[in-house]
Amino acid sequence: MTVSLEQLRRCHVAVDLGAARTRVFVKGVGLVVDEPSVAAVNTRTGCLVAVGALAEQMTGRTPDYIQVARPVSGGTVVDIDMAQRMLRHLLGEKLRRQLRRKPRLRAAACTPHLSDPLAQRAAVETLVGLGARRVVLVDTLIAAAVGCGLPVEQPTATMIMVCGAATTQIAVLSLGSIVTAARVPVGGNAIDHAVIQHLRTQHELMLPSQSVRPLQIALHGNGLTSKGPESTEIHGRDVATGLARSVHVNTAAVRNAIHTPLTSVLDGIGKVLRDCPPDLVADLADRGIMMVGGSALLPGFDQMLRDATGMPVQIAERPDICAVLGLGAMLEGKIQPLVLNPLAEVE
Repeated sequence: MTVSLEQLRRCHVAVDLGAARTRVFVKGVGLVVDEPSVAAVNTRTGCLVAVGALAEQMTGRTPDYIQVARPVSGGTVVDIDMAQRMLRHLLGEKLRRQLRRKPRLRAAACTPHLSDPLAQRAAVETLVGLGARRVVLVDTLIAAAVGCGLPVEQPTATMIMVCGAATTQIAVLSLGSIVTAARVPVGGNAIDHAVIQHLRTQHELMLPSQSVRPLQIALHGNGLTSKGPESTEIHGRDVATGLARSVHVNTAAVRNAIHTPLTSVLDGIGKVLRDCPPDLVADLADRGIMMVGGSALLPGFDQMLRDATGMPVQIAERPDICAVLGLGAMLEGKIQPLVLNPLAEVE
């Protein structure tokens, strides 16, 4: 079913359930929730101990009876009950009371491109459990393009790349619809895993999960390019002895380790361009690629794409929240695309 802009305008709340962060936009209020998609549960009592940023800090630091869970993986809800409980706590009692006053609460949610019906049903059930009477599903690529200000309603090509934690979605848009798209199962988590494996195999050092992103920023100079510091001191745990140890890591070797998973992203861009009509590819030579998503902020990622494609590459002003802001803009009637991609509306 094709969802019209008028149907989106009737919605009261927009939700972006991402693998890394959960964001909620309330019509007339703005962005009210922007927290990690993490919940800590006491397995003995079944009670929630913490959600969001506090739960994320507990990762790897909890006793056996406290489990840190991620109810969303790759943009898909994998644990509906836990996702509902997490959302309830993130929204808070005051905001949930305001939403319950709506006589017929409608919600809109982002879903990854080409998500299967089971994944769509999981997103719907999650929001229905929070009191939504009707749920509208919107393609993340469309929402992100609207949120970063791309002229999606015009008959010219615009290319967007949504760099998420678990997947990277690439698409060419024209007249408010997706012309061609690809979904690559490589995101920020794969890059983190490549760094951790490199340090484990080359230096016999186990790096705490929360230290990976600071390490990537420490590569700054130009991040993935050859410029920057020659070495960086890293603290972790020795694989053999279990003792704390520091090593000086060659940043060039780490950059090479990061390059490996990113080659799949370059292959995805090539596939999208090969499937795109020649007239639209000509437009892209001038407009280039717009990068959104939290992993778009990886230092030097944009320069790597420029070197590989020869096209201009830009990072959105607020790349991490573009999708939910675009969904919110459509809810509030701030943009009027001519056509929307086929979506799903479920009672």
